[in-house]
Amino acid sequence: MNGAEMMIRTATQAGVEVCFANPGTTEMPLVAALDATTGMRAVLGVFEGVCTGAADGYGRMTGRPALTLLHLGPGFANGIANLHNARRARTPVVNLIGDQASWHLAADAPLTSDIASLARPVGWVHEVKGAHEVGDATAKAIAASMGPPGQVATLIVPADAQWNEAQAPPAVMDRPELPALDEGRIGNLAEAIRGADRVVVLLGANGLCEAGLRAAYRLAASGCAEVMIETFSARIERGSGLPDFPRLPYFPEQASEALAGTTHLVLAGALSPVAFFGYPDGESRLCPAGANEHCLALPGEDIAGNLDALADRLGADAHPELANAPRPEPAEGPLNPASLGRTLAALQPEGAILVDEAATTGTAYAPFAGAALPHTTLGLTGGAIGQGLPCATGAAIACPDRPVIAFQADGSGLYTLQALWTQAREQLDVTTVICANRSYRILQVELARAGIAEPGPKAQSLTDLRNPEISWTHAAQAFGVPGTRVETAEAFADAFRHAQSEPGPHLIEALL
Repeated sequence: MNGAEMMIRTATQAGVEVCFANPGTTEMPLVAALDATTGMRAVLGVFEGVCTGAADGYGRMTGRPALTLLHLGPGFANGIANLHNARRARTPVVNLIGDQASWHLAADAPLTSDIASLARPVGWVHEVKGAHEVGDATAKAIAASMGPPGQVATLIVPADAQWNEAQAPPAVMDRPELPALDEGRIGNLAEAIRGADRVVVLLGANGLCEAGLRAAYRLAASGCAEVMIETFSARIERGSGLPDFPRLPYFPEQASEALAGTTHLVLAGALSPVAFFGYPDGESRLCPAGANEHCLALPGEDIAGNLDALADRLGADAHPELANAPRPEPAEGPLNPASLGRTLAALQPEGAILVDEAATTGTAYAPFAGAALPHTTLGLTGGAIGQGLPCATGAAIACPDRPVIAFQADGSGLYTLQALWTQAREQLDVTTVICANRSYRILQVELARAGIAEPGPKAQSLTDLRNPEISWTHAAQAFGVPGTRVETAEAFADAFRHAQSEPGPHLIEALL
């Protein structure tokens, strides 16, 4: 077999099942290999950022990598923003990038570029030298992506390494195991925080699974520590029957206030908290001065197991009773962030996957989410907007038996609205809720925070999306997705129920 067939066969033997592709000339052998081998689903994205964001959503839900198939440096560059998000989420992703034939690189053809320099900032990189190593290189890339923790791995494969005959069989890989608990570290931490004034556990990464949440609740319910979750989480289980901890606030002054008085900050899968941006007279690090910072478990370690072991050392109740708030009722009247968030939480089905890129509107949904039916939320980990619609696409392919909700701000949704086409083509059960406030609202907030109370006409024009008005319903229909515009809570409830009653994708434009 040729090198391209060897790569796809190696991937399928390692359990990789999906390839999100936007290929070009230098990937044609790999495109042909998808037909020449069995077991790999090919999904076309009509923009590379859709492919990379979909691979992120797929990896978050399965714990296994998907492939992306991208065209040279410019194609990869189009997808980097969502690979940045995937890197921050520690998602396993394997990128296959076709390069010019090795003997053609010196000609410096128009699409030739330094692909490796683009790929290194987002993860592991290997430049394939020839067909003789493609099987081994593919196996190593998949192993690198799996971690733990997961990461983005990129293979740069010259066209001739794809079409030439492969000379080595695929390598066999073992799935990596979580590191063992460090009993000494846990014991020392227990002694340090026992009886301390204010202990805060900052929970993140895979500690936000059900087991991690319940283990952290043992500490909270027994008074051993307070628990907060990291500001932007890759994946968290939420809803009735699960502990609902407060999130560390986004704005640094609010985060500092939330952590004020902390004497011991325990990191359980989360990194040491820092401000998202630097502000005049602000601080980068949010851990209070004089507080002791401890690492209980790193991302990729057994966070739930470490939390349970710490709770045991501190004598915490093994099965504390959990009080649940009543499930919210749908709102009535005009549609605003609060009525939209309440109604969505009231109606979202059990087992839903909610991809949250609602930005400012999402803050009004958060207070109701903990009382909704049990569901999974995927967040915007790296801050690079345009993640929501592709991530929902990948999550729907990963979990075809679960309804997916893309809770999406209108400004960021414009970055990757091409994902709607892939949802229509694959007939994915994704309900997209567009929070249409016709603005980049977060930038308006930041202008106010910068002391610009009355922005001038140029500043206003850079945060406003009303001229011309964007019709999301028409855009959705153009991509093959039924679209509905609503202006009241009752109309939203009706449209959402209808979307859940039919298979395939739907879009609801919620005018706020």
